[in-house]
Amino acid sequence: MTKKERFEFLINYFTEAMPVAETELDYTDPYELIVAVILSAQCTDKRVNIITPPLFEAYPSVYDMAKATPEDIFEYIRSCSYPNNKAKHLAGMAQMLVEEFKGEVPADITELQKLPGVGRKTANVIASVIYNMPALAVDTHVFRVSARIGLTTHAKTPLQTEQQLVKYIPDDLIPKAHHWLILHGRYTCIARNPKCGKCGLKEICKHYTKLKKQSSVD
Repeated sequence: MTKKERFEFLINYFTEAMPVAETELDYTDPYELIVAVILSAQCTDKRVNIITPPLFEAYPSVYDMAKATPEDIFEYIRSCSYPNNKAKHLAGMAQMLVEEFKGEVPADITELQKLPGVGRKTANVIASVIYNMPALAVDTHVFRVSARIGLTTHAKTPLQTEQQLVKYIPDDLIPKAHHWLILHGRYTCIARNPKCGKCGLKEICKHYTKLKKQSSVD
């Protein structure tokens, strides 16, 4: 099977099996999403969704958060991973949005990465989810699933994974494909003991093919 055929199978499968694929983070506007995505680094979406309601009640707009100190913000996010660093990032991010971007979350990937706490992955999430741009964020799930299935070859970094994936996914599907791969990795192709028996991608999966060969030898 060629890589092109592998991608075509995957796209056809998810188009039918998961026609709606969206972020599991709760948000109502770009400001809330960028805060939630910063908080989600090495933290579950479930935990972030518990943290953000009281945080947004205290700081309902980016202008409100821009006036807060990291110490103020810390009290609301102490239950997430790395709260000290994230509190500093959120305070700095809000201040920069107000001072340099007139309170508006930019759509440009390069501009987004100027914000404290915003790396390429977070920038791609904002660009794709808010602005529907062909930006594919690579988190641990996307990285793992892409390699297991055989969508990527010898990709050692998230950027290499991203570059290989976008070669074969049409621009209009890239925002949705990001969520296809994340959700598949979160609920089916999990890190330990992937649920291959329930997976609709077994036919094209290099990992599953390898497992079958091993079991037949044993």
